[in-house]
This record gives sequence, structure tokens and C-alpha cells, in this order.
Amino acid sequence: MLVLNCSTKLQILEHKLLSNFPESLKAESDDLDHFTNAYAVFYKDQQAYQALLENPETVNWEQVFQIQGLQDGLYDVSQAVASSKLVDVKRSCFQMVIHLDPDTLPEVKLPLVPPPKLASLDVSHASLLNSTWSRGGSELCRKYLASLISCFPSTCVLDEGGCPIAWGLTDQFATMIHGYTLPEHRRKGYNRLIATVLAKKLHSQGFPAQGNVLEDNVPSVTLLKSMNAQFLPCQFVRLIHTPFGFVNTSQL
Repeated sequence: MLVLNCSTKLQILEHKLLSNFPESLKAESDDLDHFTNAYAVFYKDQQAYQALLENPETVNWEQVFQIQGLQDGLYDVSQAVASSKLVDVKRSCFQMVIHLDPDTLPEVKLPLVPPPKLASLDVSHASLLNSTWSRGGSELCRKYLASLISCFPSTCVLDEGGCPIAWGLTDQFATMIHGYTLPEHRRKGYNRLIATVLAKKLHSQGFPAQGNVLEDNVPSVTLLKSMNAQFLPCQFVRLIHTPFGFVNTSQL
């Protein structure tokens, strides 16, 4: 980690990042795919963040993209820069949570017969996840979920036919996402089981066990509190930036 306390250091880092970014990944970019056109930002000085946004070599403002962060002023600065570029900005806010020591989480033993069959998700499960996720429903999302499943830790409970009935996975920012149980299998403790197993798996592989949750998602908030997860005082913010020319297209 570097402390960038002057513009020169920021420019040096920016140059190195741009020069080392694989050309193959640049070529694969889809202008409508805000799932993979994603940035995480960290800063102490809002002016430094604004300067980064205004640099045409840092962010591609010709495509739909998302920015995630925890800092104050994230939305205001993004909105100010976006308005001059004819780009719409939509904000979603969540509570940020983290399991500081997942190894201390008690093992979850469910009184079910037969006992739950745990496994990692398979890319063939991406369509099911896409149809049940609040952000899903598009082919772009299905491909995104398939890539997450193939690259990052996940956990699921399989039924007798080998189909997932509950699951959780990890995104490209090492955040646990899309914890879900099919309606007909709820109230059996699967969410606690999945959250515990995935948190321990992430921790064992060197990842943080972190996630975010909507404040009005009472069942999830209650579950996380019962697991002694730490709720951070800052908000997790996701900003979807959509050029005006793509506004209707990105909503299809």
C-alpha cells in the first residue's frame, strides 16, 4: 500500500497501472457491462479523487461503469464530474460488514436428514443465480456470475439431484455477495451455514471475510449480528455511471 500525498506520486502510480494493464482485458471490455467495468476507489483528499476522474486515461466515460467506495463525498464528486460529461449516476448505499476472525465462528450443525451436501458452485449454475439475483436477469450478468464462480471462492448446498438450493459467492473485490436460499428451502438454517462456511473458506485462502447489506434487509442484518459480524460506521456506496446515450439500452 502506498500513501499518495502528492500529485507526482499519483501520476507515477497511474502511469505504471496503465502501462501494465493487459491489452487482452482492454479488448474484451463491453461498453454496457458495468459488472466488469468496475473500479474501487480509496482516497483521503476529494480533490485527488476528482482529478483522477477528470483524467481521460483513467476512466472510460464512453461506457457504462461502476465505482465502489467507502469514503465521504464519493457521490457528490462523481456527480459533479459526470454532469459535465452527460453521464447519469445512480447511487446504492449499503451497510458494510466484516468478520474479523472467521475461525472463531462456531461450526453450524443443522438437524437435517440427510445432512446438507456442501460444494462449490459450478459455472453451469450461473443461469440459476442470474434469475434469482436482484441485480440479475441479463446475459451480461449471467456471464459475470459465471466468471466469478470460475475465479473466486463460493459455497452452496446441493439437493439430492445435485442442484443448488442455497449459495454464496465472492466478487472481484473479495466481497461476499448474492447469499440466497430458494424460497421452498428457507427457515432451515442454510443462510447461516453458507455464510459461516464461505467466511472460513475466504479467510483460509487469505481473503477478508467482508460483505454489504441493505439496511432494510432485516433477516440478513439479524443473521449477521447473531454471528458477531462488525458493522462499519461508514457506508458502502455503489455508483452506476451511464452515458446518456446508453440510458435506455442499459436498462433492457
